Order: sequence, then structure tokens, then C-alpha cells
Amino acid sequence: MQPDPNKLLELAYAKMHFGKYKDYYLSDIPEPYYVWFRQKGFPPGKLGDQMQQVFELKINSLEGLLRQIRKRYPRPRS
Repeated sequence: MQPDPNKLLELAYAKMHFGKYKDYYLSDIPEPYYVWFRQKGFPPGKLGDQMQQVFELKINSLEGLLRQIRKRYPRPRS
């Protein structure tokens, strides 16, 4: 299975919508915050799905890929 480049670009630019890390890129939020959400439950919907994906990248030390994507590719138009 190949990753969808558009989804990766969208994930690279996804931001937190609430709380202490509001307006931070999801990949820039510290891993312990995701560990807490993993224990309590990620929010429903698209944001929760994106947070789970970023959590998986973080625990595998791959969140730097999202930073590289932001550096190399312009922000997608919504």
C-alpha cells in the first residue's frame, strides 16, 4: 500500500484546534501530550484521526518527515 501524498501534505500542515497547543502543528506537539490522549481517548473525527497518525509517527521517530514536507512543499490550498 502506498501512502497518499495529498494526505501526507495535509497531515504535515494539520494544526491543533484547542487547548494548550492551539495553532501548533500536530507534529510539533510533545509526545507526552499524545500519550495522555492515547490513554484518555483521542477526539472524534478528522482531528482525532490525524492526532493518532502523528502519535504513530512520533513513537516510531518519524515525525521529522512531516517537518521536511513543510519545508519542501508549499501549504496546500483549502
